[in-house]
Amino acid sequence: MQQLKRILIVGGGSAGWMTAALLSQLFQGLYEITLVESEQIGTIGVGEATIPAIKKYNELLGLDENEFMSRTQGSFKLGIQFVDWWRRGHSYIHGFGVIGQDLGWLRCHHYWLKARAAGKASDFAAYSINTAAALANKFMRADPKLAESPIGHIAHAFHFDAGLYARFLRGYAEARGVRRREGKVANVALRSEDGFVESVTMDDGEVIAADLFVDCSGFRGLIIEEALETGYETWSQWLPCDRAMAVPCARTEPFTPYTRATARTAGWQWRIPLQHRTGNGHVYSSAYIDDAEAEAQLLANLDGAQLAEPNRIRFTTGKRRKTWNRNCVAIGLCSGFLEPLESTSLHLIQSAIIRMVRLLPDAGFDPATIAEFNRQTDFEYERIRDFIILHYKATERDDTPFWRYCRDMEVPDTLQRKIDLFAANGRVFREDDELFTEESWIQVFLGQGVIPRGYDPLVDIKSDVQVAQFLGNVENVIGKCVAVMPRHADYVAKTCPAA
Repeated sequence: MQQLKRILIVGGGSAGWMTAALLSQLFQGLYEITLVESEQIGTIGVGEATIPAIKKYNELLGLDENEFMSRTQGSFKLGIQFVDWWRRGHSYIHGFGVIGQDLGWLRCHHYWLKARAAGKASDFAAYSINTAAALANKFMRADPKLAESPIGHIAHAFHFDAGLYARFLRGYAEARGVRRREGKVANVALRSEDGFVESVTMDDGEVIAADLFVDCSGFRGLIIEEALETGYETWSQWLPCDRAMAVPCARTEPFTPYTRATARTAGWQWRIPLQHRTGNGHVYSSAYIDDAEAEAQLLANLDGAQLAEPNRIRFTTGKRRKTWNRNCVAIGLCSGFLEPLESTSLHLIQSAIIRMVRLLPDAGFDPATIAEFNRQTDFEYERIRDFIILHYKATERDDTPFWRYCRDMEVPDTLQRKIDLFAANGRVFREDDELFTEESWIQVFLGQGVIPRGYDPLVDIKSDVQVAQFLGNVENVIGKCVAVMPRHADYVAKTCPAA
């Protein structure tokens, strides 16, 4: 077996420096790691909302959460609020973590479905500690000593400044031996005998050779596409948005512990609260709205003073046909793009890095290893794709051509099966460790108006009185927990204020 010796990361930004930081921590000097980037090439820099899985990445780096939050102007995130998606004037929250508690064999929502059918259930948000706390603008970290209480099961993620995050990770990686090389890549050389990548040539003529190349060059795909011609699979027929623009505004109150996604006429607008500003953006379909009108909608719906000109982004939803091709692994935007509706961009970077480490090859690059990496990546992308499509498909909106298209479109078979099963009896099953849990699917199904025709028949083991008592107890306990939680703004100011 011939070991790898040199790893070259092409591109910085969140993808490049997340890769460099984790590899430098896990490999402990075993390989020579170089990252090349150019200050002249901008980064997208709008991946500012996350999901709880990022805590695993931070733990692998050994980061202090309060320091990390302070250094990146961070705030806490309990979930995502969706406004006007099912119908105008309606909103719901996809909260992280558990929903109530199980009773016997069944999940809490089955008992709620029976009570709802009888007109005796509260709003579903009352049965999730994350959702109830978010609506009250309360936050605290889970207390592991209170495992029997909802407070022991609070799940959180983060909002943070993507540029500050990349800078923070750059310092971390360089302190652990990663060499940064400033400059643009002018050429990629392939080996004539097998088409593997041999080296890159910088714009000043320096040739940098490596054994493993990690392409973090963004939408361009400098190695994975321009050099290796890997190909791209588009999913625009299901996710028709192909434009975005992002703009910061001044921070305003309330300082919410959740991301907001508000449906617009031909797409949606995000709102991400940070300590020093609020991030905003409009994701839209150019087939249904022009850029000028999309910008006007975005700027008319800021809740603070505009701080910069909009950053305009064009994209095609989909994924690379192979995210690992020969001796090149694509990570970040060059591997594929799923719009940021459920804040999965940074997670896809994180999971790709961890997957690469778990399947790290020797210099022989056995095809079975590469094939397994690509299989796992395809599965992850496709299941996240389905979850995002659900938000568009499950709508009663018919007020614009965009929403009528989304409502009436055919969806992938993998998603249609989930919709049909849940609509029948409220059942949903997580497949092969797909990213989104059953709780996530349940909340979005119900929030988007997919109300099952029935519930699990085993609910009827409990009497109506027992069901009412169970749901009332869950709601009451969660209400008491939320009442004693501090305000999100106060918690941030106390534990992780930015300089």
